[in-house]
Amino acid sequence: MPGVQSQGTIRGSNDRAAIGSSSAPSKPAAPSMSTMLGSEGIETLDFWRSVGAEFLAMLLFVLLGVGSTISWHPAQNFTVNDASTPPKNVDVNIQENVAAQVLISLCFGLSIATMVQCFGHISGGHINPAVTMAMMVTRKIGLVKGLLYVLAQLVGGVAGAGLLFFVTPVEKRGGFGVSTVGTGMALGSAVVVELLLTFQLVFTIFATCDSKRTDLGGSASLAIGLSVTIGHLVGIPYTGASMNPARSFGPAMVKLNFDNHWVYWVGPILGAVIAALLYRYVFFPERDFKPRPRQVIPKDQAGNYREVKDDMVLKPGSLQPVKKKKRTERKDPPPTREVLSTV
Repeated sequence: MPGVQSQGTIRGSNDRAAIGSSSAPSKPAAPSMSTMLGSEGIETLDFWRSVGAEFLAMLLFVLLGVGSTISWHPAQNFTVNDASTPPKNVDVNIQENVAAQVLISLCFGLSIATMVQCFGHISGGHINPAVTMAMMVTRKIGLVKGLLYVLAQLVGGVAGAGLLFFVTPVEKRGGFGVSTVGTGMALGSAVVVELLLTFQLVFTIFATCDSKRTDLGGSASLAIGLSVTIGHLVGIPYTGASMNPARSFGPAMVKLNFDNHWVYWVGPILGAVIAALLYRYVFFPERDFKPRPRQVIPKDQAGNYREVKDDMVLKPGSLQPVKKKKRTERKDPPPTREVLSTV
């Protein structure tokens, strides 16, 4: 019948069209909306598991870190110029302040190292909106997932601070670890301090977790924790050494104290973005990376390197090599989550 094609005719015409088009170069497919927005896998359980991991990790981090700032010792009310106060009390007070600073620094550093070790293989262990922003500007994580990470981190920070506030006696809460600018510090100087402290943290993260490096050893999570410890040892007298907007947001929301709170967003985010861009495009650009002889550097679907050393392979999210499985044919590596080791 006119105007009607049989199935064989349709199949034949399709085959001829396919044969005719095989000689012509195929045009690359236009990126989908989900690719441009970075929302791939949003319908999967792994996607939301990673978002939930950021929430739980931040809850525990704020609970443990801010908990170290709670003073359980009675305050000693004296002044340096008080003649009735024995001089040795001044020395005791200084020693207690130094001990408290070391205690807080170690608690924050060890807490973040523990959280990265626990959740790094699930979500990447960002546990910091500034780190997530650094990953977003260097295209290590998509826009949608990055924004959900930040939201989960903020909610986790508030939940952790709220839980700590609930279990702490009223008379012991005090300032409750709210990030405050040091006495005599100008706000501009406070921003610079937070920028520099976060810069060294994020640069440490990118340098320590770079899977393209062949000279790494030890624990990446411990290196990150030591970086946080150093930042607190230096920055507590200046700004409280936040380096993490969610860590400052949680106690501020619980105490409803947002004095100069913008400092703890502007400084850390600027420092993180600058550190990420400098490392990625200046100090260790991928275009200048050359593998050593016999070193195979495959990429995953996100375009990130995964190092293979002869018969050893570095697992994503870990610096500990494991035995590489033998295979008869080379296959593309499976897609991995946006973990810190993919920088």
